[in-house]
Amino acid sequence: MIDNWFKKDIENIWDTHSIVVVIDVTKESWFLLDSLGNDVTIFKAKDELEELKIKYEIEKSNNSQDKFIIYTTTPREDLKFIREYTETHGTIEISRLDTYIKNKVKDHLNLNINLGKEELISAAKVSIGKTETYWLDLSHKGSSEIFDLEKELLPFLHDPKSFSKKYDESTQEIFYKKISELIEQIYVKKPVSTLATEVVHHLLDGLIKNNIHPTLLNVYNTWIDSYSYKDSLLAYIDNYKTGQKEDLFEVHVAHPFKNLDIQWFIEIGKHISDKAYVDKMLPLINQRNGNKVAKSLNILFWNDVKVILEFDEKNINQISSFQEAVDFYLKHFYKLDRAIRKLYSEFLTQRELIEPWQLYYKNLSNIFLDKWFKYIEDYSSNQTGRIQQILNKHSSKTAIIVGDGVAWEFSKDIIDAMGHTEYELTSDYMLAGLPSETEHNMSQLYVDSGEVFSTKKEREEYLTKNNADLDLGFIDLDNVNETTDKVNFLICSCKDPDKLGETYQQQALKYFDSVANTYAAKIKQLLRNGYKQVYLLTDHGYTLTGILDNSDKIEVQLSSDAAKNERYIRTKKRQEIDDHLMMEISQNYSDYEYCYFSKRLGPFKTPGVYGFSHGGISPQETLIPYLKWTNTGTQEDLLEVVISNKSDLKDITGNIYSIKLKGNAEADNLFAMQRKVFLMFFADGKEINKSDIFTIEKGEELKKEYQFDSHQQIEVKILDANTKQQLDKAIITQSSARDLGGLF
Repeated sequence: MIDNWFKKDIENIWDTHSIVVVIDVTKESWFLLDSLGNDVTIFKAKDELEELKIKYEIEKSNNSQDKFIIYTTTPREDLKFIREYTETHGTIEISRLDTYIKNKVKDHLNLNINLGKEELISAAKVSIGKTETYWLDLSHKGSSEIFDLEKELLPFLHDPKSFSKKYDESTQEIFYKKISELIEQIYVKKPVSTLATEVVHHLLDGLIKNNIHPTLLNVYNTWIDSYSYKDSLLAYIDNYKTGQKEDLFEVHVAHPFKNLDIQWFIEIGKHISDKAYVDKMLPLINQRNGNKVAKSLNILFWNDVKVILEFDEKNINQISSFQEAVDFYLKHFYKLDRAIRKLYSEFLTQRELIEPWQLYYKNLSNIFLDKWFKYIEDYSSNQTGRIQQILNKHSSKTAIIVGDGVAWEFSKDIIDAMGHTEYELTSDYMLAGLPSETEHNMSQLYVDSGEVFSTKKEREEYLTKNNADLDLGFIDLDNVNETTDKVNFLICSCKDPDKLGETYQQQALKYFDSVANTYAAKIKQLLRNGYKQVYLLTDHGYTLTGILDNSDKIEVQLSSDAAKNERYIRTKKRQEIDDHLMMEISQNYSDYEYCYFSKRLGPFKTPGVYGFSHGGISPQETLIPYLKWTNTGTQEDLLEVVISNKSDLKDITGNIYSIKLKGNAEADNLFAMQRKVFLMFFADGKEINKSDIFTIEKGEELKKEYQFDSHQQIEVKILDANTKQQLDKAIITQSSARDLGGLF
């Protein structure tokens, strides 16, 4: 604020005079002239020779509008060549800077500031660029308000050496003293990096002891949210040693130490079956789960802990039919499966951490599976021919994504990855065919006769043969891009997550986030490409073994003609089994007539690696997603933008071609008056060019010119700039005839 008052003094003189002489006997006021910026001419007069030069420069000026400031530290009576300016023009004489400051505050705000000289001068320097509120706070609260520590501390802690250049030495010292007071230290001159480290350690100590100063807590919360400064905080945290703590839970909920979270996780796991203990801990877990610091540092597993601990097993007792068991899983129990999967992903290699949680989950699972298998005789697959049913249902452009091993709980990751979009989701489920393994269940999806084909090629050939009248195509999901829009019905295959599980077993869980994001990105791309609806189907789900002991494996004695898999067994003859552990269905398959399934999530004892498996009849393997996203955007209310000269683009002579874009709208509404669009260009299925965004008005026709360069055929698409929705497209072909350039 002092800068504004000083500028006002200058301007008041300039109203009647062209020259202002600033006499600063204190030699402390140059910062006031610095605040004037570069738009004014300032002369410094240190001695008689400089005074003479200044007088010459001013006198030779022919422009009566020129304004000058002369700054000198020589007393008025000792001036020589510029002395007359102090008599004939205007003078600002500062014999005591602190008095000048006090007078300005008194004159403009009618406030008395009771600060020592050094503090008052520092306050004036800090006040530059601030409002009157700064001085009002100083008058009421004293020197503690010279610096806004909540704002100044963060850049200081981030880069103390650069920050120290902001103030002169005297102001720096006052700033460092204020910091020392904040962290309860006596000020001792030291390297600024040392002081910054001490401040951060005091802050982190306060989080560990749960007694952090409110100012430091506010700085910390701002720091963790700062894109520019966050890296420096992480570096400080890495170099900080937390040490041992008697009460693990007596820390601030916003602490940044994942090792403490893990210790919490271990301690809660030790008492996971103690309901009173869990009830006492849940408020803290909820606070930590919702804490923005934990989320910012990617400490996310508390949501999964919360899901497991808040699950009420008593609700399972209410199940009295197979449909109720299905509904309970789809609405409630899948959340446990999703939570344990994410905890496995976080802690599977740390047996002592995850084992109590796994045991707790398996106990809940066994309780639910008892109900599931009590009513299992009502199980009836409805998976067969599902792709054909979709093809029969629609005439508009439809894409069907066929995933492999997309369990119901994992499909929720895909839905989350889709985010809040303009696309409408219809969520349903299917009951998978038995056994729930890939060859069998993929055939169920593709082949409405129920016949089993061993290869993807055979299944696609069957579908093509039975839909010869449809414009039907097939593609790997990874290959879907902006050009994928040629056929009316598109089947997109994806081998994940099943392929990942077969390759890496439970280590594949760390890739699941990227798999979900891929599904979501491809679904959005297909919808933007003009497909009215996109379905997501799958062959089966999966179970996760977790940490496996020999006692978890189900060992059975079978006749020699049995084919044993991890989750099911096929036999030619009926076997004597333990009804508590296994169930039997009669099913003809190749040379086999019977199929046996585990009633627990534990596997049959087989050779090979355990972990990620399927084939059984548990809900995790057989209740599978049947999802549909529909493009319901109100495109009819928006301006239609089309390529109006498509016929002219089929045989272009020369290297330059023109695209004409037209804005059409039947309705007169605000949204149909204009639209922002851009063009994308493709050759050989790859993007070769993209235009800038431009706006087209209703009824307007724009002409855009481009070159073929090395491509003889180019596909151009118009996309909405906001939604990336494809609005129109055209094929542009260069003529093979020679351009004679008007010779005839």
